[in-house]
Amino acid sequence: MKTVEYNVPAIRCKHCVATIKREVAELQGIGSVEANLDSKNVQISFEAPATERSIEQFMEELGYPVRK
Repeated sequence: MKTVEYNVPAIRCKHCVATIKREVAELQGIGSVEANLDSKNVQISFEAPATERSIEQFMEELGYPVRK
């Protein structure tokens, strides 16, 4: 499993954290999703068929564009 960490400036509340964790966890290949409101960081463990690019695109579509 590969792990990637993103900064997500659009995280503003506990609802944002819950939405990210719930929605990203539904993607095929996702092992775990951790999101932190204070640091605005999201850490995602994944394997194929998920890719960094597919995760980044999904996060953007969800309304939470990422920074590496």
